[in-house]
Amino acid sequence: QAQLAESGGGLVQPGGSLELSCAASGIVFNLYYMGWYRQAPGKQRVLVASITSGGANHYADFVKGRFTISTDNAKNTLYLQMNNLKPEDTAVYYCYINILGNQYWGQGTQVTVSS
Repeated sequence: QAQLAESGGGLVQPGGSLELSCAASGIVFNLYYMGWYRQAPGKQRVLVASITSGGANHYADFVKGRFTISTDNAKNTLYLQMNNLKPEDTAVYYCYINILGNQYWGQGTQVTVSS
């Protein structure tokens, strides 16, 4: 059955970079909507970035110009390249994949931006 494996989180200084990945098993990237969400302690989960098989990308205002969402369809993997990280980016990041109406969430990976 389908499963998502997230990786790439960790501790980084302000201004640093991280790349998150979300590797999907048991599914094929065909017609899709995929995204990255994040949730800080005590706050709601919010959309960070999304991408569709039709070529439409979306970025939340607070990450525009700093984050890039991409896919490697041959590897069934979703990525989030995060540059110029800020302390307010600290959160648990979750990948989300919707393929042909079937929805999947990753387990979350912690990103901490601190001096």
